[in-house]
Amino acid sequence: MRQCGGCTLCCRLVPVKSLGKPAGSRCKHQRYGKGCAVHARLASISPECRAWNCRWLLNLDTADLARPDRSHFVIDVALDFIELTDQATGLTRNIPVVQVWADPKHRDAWNCDPLRAFIERRGREGIAALVRFNSHTAVAVIPPGVVDGTWHVVNSAMNLPEHSVEQIAAAIGGVVVPLGEGEHEESTRRNGGRP
Repeated sequence: MRQCGGCTLCCRLVPVKSLGKPAGSRCKHQRYGKGCAVHARLASISPECRAWNCRWLLNLDTADLARPDRSHFVIDVALDFIELTDQATGLTRNIPVVQVWADPKHRDAWNCDPLRAFIERRGREGIAALVRFNSHTAVAVIPPGVVDGTWHVVNSAMNLPEHSVEQIAAAIGGVVVPLGEGEHEESTRRNGGRP
């Protein structure tokens, strides 16, 4: 099993609402090269920290990706969703997305072959990607298997707030969604339980 080693990128990129920590800001409990200085105690006061995990660390279909501190992005194990509107019909549908928390200092880091291959594999399961630079600004990356057989990258400054567990369950049905290699993720788990 993989280990964090000196990587603490999640402590900077991922928001922790119970601690008042926004996405992209260093957590006050983070220690360089050591991770969280108070993890055992913090886990009891922060449900987000207790439940959250890095997809690279769990090695769920990420064998070809570099460690997050080297790739400059962290892949969340929990799903979220985006709404897509068909311009011809006006119909809107919800698409499950894997969240990729990207370092805003390396805005193009997500556009690498290994991550695109990962996103394309998710597309075969009807899952797109949402590359988040903070809690509200993101790039939607829709692989060929999700919409019409081509790649779509919506690269505008989209205002996409994180959704609650209830919103995600309602949007994508609260069903078990296959994530690859025999692993499954409940769609109602969002951001490791972050409210």
